[in-house]
Amino acid sequence: MFEALTNSLQAVFRRLRGQGTLTEANIEAALREVRTALLEADVNFQVAQDFIEQVRRRCVGEEVLRGITPGQQVIRRIYEQLVELLGRARRDVKWAGRPMTVLLVGLNGSGKTTTAAKLAKRWSAERRKVLLVACDLKRPAAVDQLRRLAERIGVDMIGPEPGDTPATLAARAVRKAQRELYDVAIYDTAGRLDVDDELLAELRELRDLIRPHNVILVLDAAVGQSAVRVAQRFHETAGLTGLILTKLDGDARGGAALSVHAATGCPILMVGVGEKLDDLEPFHPDRMASRILGMGDVVSLVEKAREAVDEEAARKLEQKLRGDGRFTLEDLLDQFRQIKRLGPLHQLLDLMPGAAQLPAHLREQAVRQSPQELKRTEAIILSMTPRERRNPEIIDGRRRRRIAAGSGTSVAEVNNLLQRYNMMRQLMKRAKGGRLPFPLA
Repeated sequence: MFEALTNSLQAVFRRLRGQGTLTEANIEAALREVRTALLEADVNFQVAQDFIEQVRRRCVGEEVLRGITPGQQVIRRIYEQLVELLGRARRDVKWAGRPMTVLLVGLNGSGKTTTAAKLAKRWSAERRKVLLVACDLKRPAAVDQLRRLAERIGVDMIGPEPGDTPATLAARAVRKAQRELYDVAIYDTAGRLDVDDELLAELRELRDLIRPHNVILVLDAAVGQSAVRVAQRFHETAGLTGLILTKLDGDARGGAALSVHAATGCPILMVGVGEKLDDLEPFHPDRMASRILGMGDVVSLVEKAREAVDEEAARKLEQKLRGDGRFTLEDLLDQFRQIKRLGPLHQLLDLMPGAAQLPAHLREQAVRQSPQELKRTEAIILSMTPRERRNPEIIDGRRRRRIAAGSGTSVAEVNNLLQRYNMMRQLMKRAKGGRLPFPLA
């Protein structure tokens, strides 16, 4: 996410930090590089120009604060302007009425149907009664896709009957949602390869019929420069109340995220960062600005850890360590599984301060090896008998050969795991009496 932009800005910042004093000349040179980095990241030209002008106004002629180097001062101003550009503060959907209605709009391939299911799962987990409405009657199999997703999540879905149009289906859905007291109704609409008059006319009809509390544009983050034009057309027609950017994990440039809010004035509500139904995150402008500048996002990292950690299992492990202090391979396996629930390593690296300064080959190596290493570790432990997991000291050379053969690994890998386990067990003994809020592996 934003790798190209982050790398370009990091190069600019390294040069700025090397400046003993800051003049209008070297500020201008740095801002030219920042503008080039923004344009290469597919940020809209006018948005990039306005951004640079605002940073220039903040920097030129400003007294340097005590304890902050001139270079740090410029970086601080760029961060502040990025937060402004991204929307300043976290915004949520408008929770009004019952049912609260959401009309999802967007082009084909932007991920509207999957996003509808992600929203449904999110709100269903909050114990809200959710209804999905399949108003996309243009794309083949769109209704079946939404029905399968609704069944998987465990929420209700209403689809077309013979002879239905999107409008007649929406009218039935409105009556059903009101009659059966749903908390939320999400309308998945048809898209096109591009914004056309037929699509816009259909959206206007649906909007007037449903009178939604939220009209949300689902936008593929990789569309680049065309994001502004698409967002403006939908906003003029449907009156957008917010944006959801999808596939942000697969876009190294991120220009859409930096352009659409400035172009429409609509807040970015959430971002899709993967294909799983849990891969939808609230959008925090300040946290995203920090990630773009390579400063990480510790708050989001802690939140992910809290969600991934099984509190009951952590409590039992803590009690166990406070008691006999025994940390077994079964405990280690549980810790590895909790780490896997945190998500792909490349997403975690984006959240870690300083990760942007890691050499590219080390980042690539970590991302490539981590999933395989976790799988091999799990395979090795599962190839042991319950007695061996609870009493690793009995694992002699013959047992190690059997475990390696059973897990499809080598004896050296089994030895490496046991060495790491012994080191961790020593740490647990030293930490006995302390709290264990996060996974230990």
